Amino acid sequence: MKKAYRVKSEKEFQKVFHDGQSIANRQLVLYVYPKPEQVHFRVGLSVGKKMGNAVKRNQIKRYLRQALHELEPAIKPDIDILLIARKDICDKDFFEVKKSMIHIMKLANILDQTKLKSL
Repeated sequence: MKKAYRVKSEKEFQKVFHDGQSIANRQLVLYVYPKPEQVHFRVGLSVGKKMGNAVKRNQIKRYLRQALHELEPAIKPDIDILLIARKDICDKDFFEVKKSMIHIMKLANILDQTKLKSL
């Protein structure tokens, strides 16, 4: 994912975390913070040490990034997103992670349904 698409600093993370709207399912917690002046969405990922060793955490982050990459055209551009992985995501494969991400993003109403159909 390009640097311009990432929420990087601690200050930005805290802004989204404290002021954003949160939606959760068994695998993920999603925080959404609207930023009307932005031309594309930005994402921050968090996978805690309780998920497993570094290899497992990096695998989860790769799954999340790949799912975001595939869903990129359908995600609304004027938002900041935080994705926090939960323990239940550890035993899921990529397709289950993507399905879970689509589910939570539909709940948050940040996916363009017309573009999602073409993916």
